[in-house]
This record gives sequence, C-alpha cells and structure tokens, in this order.
Amino acid sequence: MNAPPPLSRWSGTGSSRVPFWAYTDAQLYQRELEQIFYGAHWNYVGLEVEIPGTGDFRLSHIGERQVIMVRDRVAPKDRETDPGIRVVENRCAHRGVRFCQQQHGNARSFVCPYHQWTYKLNGDLAGLPFKDGVKEGDCVNGGMPSDFDLKQHGLVKLRVAVLHGLVFATFSDSVESLQDYLGPQVMPWLDRIFKGRTLTLLGYNRQRIPGNWKLMMENIKDPYHPGLLHTWFVTFGLWRADQKSRMVMDEHGRHAVMISRRNEGGQNTAVTEGVTSFKANMALTDARLLDVVPESWWKIPDPAQPGSDITPTVTMITLFPGVIIQQQVNSLSTRHIVPRGEGEFDFVWTHFGFAGDSPEMTQRRLRQANLFGPAGFVSADDGEVIEFSQAGFRQWGESGSTLCELGGTGTEATEHMVTETLIRSMYAYWKKVMAV
Repeated sequence: MNAPPPLSRWSGTGSSRVPFWAYTDAQLYQRELEQIFYGAHWNYVGLEVEIPGTGDFRLSHIGERQVIMVRDRVAPKDRETDPGIRVVENRCAHRGVRFCQQQHGNARSFVCPYHQWTYKLNGDLAGLPFKDGVKEGDCVNGGMPSDFDLKQHGLVKLRVAVLHGLVFATFSDSVESLQDYLGPQVMPWLDRIFKGRTLTLLGYNRQRIPGNWKLMMENIKDPYHPGLLHTWFVTFGLWRADQKSRMVMDEHGRHAVMISRRNEGGQNTAVTEGVTSFKANMALTDARLLDVVPESWWKIPDPAQPGSDITPTVTMITLFPGVIIQQQVNSLSTRHIVPRGEGEFDFVWTHFGFAGDSPEMTQRRLRQANLFGPAGFVSADDGEVIEFSQAGFRQWGESGSTLCELGGTGTEATEHMVTETLIRSMYAYWKKVMAV
C-alpha cells in the first residue's frame, strides 16, 4: 500500500487557500473516509418516516460503506424509549457479501444469498446452514468449530441516534452524543423545523456529480455565489446580497446555518448591476412556482438576540460531513452526500412535509421542489459548476490553490452574505481532523 500524502503539503497556517490536491489526491481521499466518515463523526442515514413499520428497511451509505436502516421489533412497553431504529452494515459476516440488493422493502430477517447465513433485524446472526455438520451414519461431516459462537459473528452494528425523526449513525464508540456533536448554536435551527412535528415523505431525487464531495459542502456554506450564479435567486429575490442574513456555525466550525429572508427581487443596482444572471424582464408563466405562504413555525425567538424574534424564509443547514437540510420558502428536503471516489459523489434529495399539511400545502411543497434537485431551476447550476471546478483542479495539478478570502481570512460569524467565513471554518476543522 502506498504511503499517505506528506502532511506538510498544506503551506501556510490558515485555511483560506485550499490546495487543489485536497480535491484530487486519491490517497488523501482514502484517509478522509477513515478519519471522517468511519471515524468520530455522526453521519445522516435517513428519515424515520422512511421505515414506518416493523421490518421496513432502506439502504443508505456512510462514506462508501452501504448500510441498512431498519425498524426492529420492539416490545410495546419499550417503544417510548426505543423506537427500534437500527443501522447495520450491508456486508455478510461470513464472506463479505453485500447481501441486501433491494433499495427498500420489508423483511422478517436478512438472508445472504451466497450461503444463506440469516440475520435478525438487529444484526444478530440467527443461524447458518450445516453449523453442526452433516450426519452420515454414525459420523458427522464438517460443521463449524465447536467453539463457534453465533453472538460473535453478527453484522457490524452502528451506534444510532434519532433526533426529531432524523436518523444518524456512527462507526465510532468514542464520538460525543449527537446533540453535543451538533452543538447549541445549530440545534435551535433544527428544532425550528423538526421539533414536535411528524414528517411525511414526499419523494426523492438522485444524481451523480463529477466533483469532490467537499465541494458540495462548500457550495452550501457559500452565501457569495447564489445571488451571482442563480438567475432565479437574484431575479426573484430568493437569495440576494441585499437581504438581511446571518451566518451561524458551531464551535468547531464544521456545521453551519445560512439564514436569510426573501425580498421582492427586482432591480437594485447595488447588487444587480453587471450581474449577468439577473434578468430584469424575466416573468413567471406559472406564478404558482413562487406561491409562497408563510408558516407559523418560521418565526422563532432569535437565538442570538434574546427578547427579539426572527422569521427567515431560507435556512440552509450543513451538518458535517454529509448532509444538508434545506428550507427554501415552503420547500423542505435533506440532501445526502455519498462520496464515490476523490472526484465523484452521489447526491440524494429526500423531500418531506409535515403530517398537519393541507393538500394545498403538500402540492405547494412539491411544486417549489422543482427549483431544486438534479434538473432544478436553481440546483442544476450548482452541479455544473462543481464539475467545472473539479476539472480546473485536475488541469492545474499539485501547486494550485483556491482563494477563499472574501471578508478576510478569519473564521468568525457574520451578519451578511459577502463572506466566505463558513468555508474557511470548515477547512480549519478539516485540517485538524486530517492532521495536515
């Protein structure tokens, strides 16, 4: 096996100049999988509503490892404290076979097709053919050793934490609790969307983007680009530099929330002059695409200013390493980043609503979801520029670096959009974890 990349390759002490090899080095990417995705971090795997009944399961990923999120059998008296959500690795303990091939379904148990080793929903090994050999006359042929213990040969079981219907899992025994991992700065924004509400599943989008997985984390930590790249955002006032906004991050700089309030769009020369994506004469043929209806939960006590309230129309929450939780007006979704090598990742969108939604609100959420996803009027731009970025990194080679110094080189929180502080903060944390 080749030696890992030299740790001294990141020149300088800051995190505002990210070297291109951080996106293109295959050996470094393998270390990222071990240190980040399989290390002491909580990883999003899905929504509890995706597996409503006993035996319901859905495949997901943590890094490149495929896992199964499944609803286990739980005694009625225990259901209040244990919802029965389990996450196990989709890899047979016998010969390493990825045994579950259905994306979702219902099962009484999991059976490996190769040698029919059978596992309980919680991952325990229930049995295997010919464990005690085959009797032939007075002889017993074959079988497992006499000290073979079923309890020692189950599936890899992950630690699981469920927060407001969001399911997270980790391979680590040492990582802190999920709430401590998310931190008090980010938790109010998750509570605002999810706390006390039952989710409903509206659908999925999935795409494969030819770029490094970190580029999507950067993209949603970057308030600089939306009012420049996205015609929809700058023209119709969904996200522009002239809006009241705020950047929030946890104490480690790994998680963040971009918060803003929609305005009416239109011409404002301070933010639209010379911006080629701004289309002053663009009008909607179907006004329902921006049929925005304020919801009661939008308004919350301002976590940063006790005694005052805040009513955002947009919150984009990035939870390191692999999920984005989006509220863009009435559209709600999680976006799961699944790395596929140093230069490619899958991006899985799960759109959801709430059990109390009227049929009209459900249709509104679905209609507005057309702004996002692989062919979304907004998000198609992001996938394309990430591909262009990766191509540029490869073209330059070892010595190039990005420049993330808008608003300075520090990692402090800001009350405006003209900043790259959230990107710098993420890479300051990444450098610590990766020891570069």
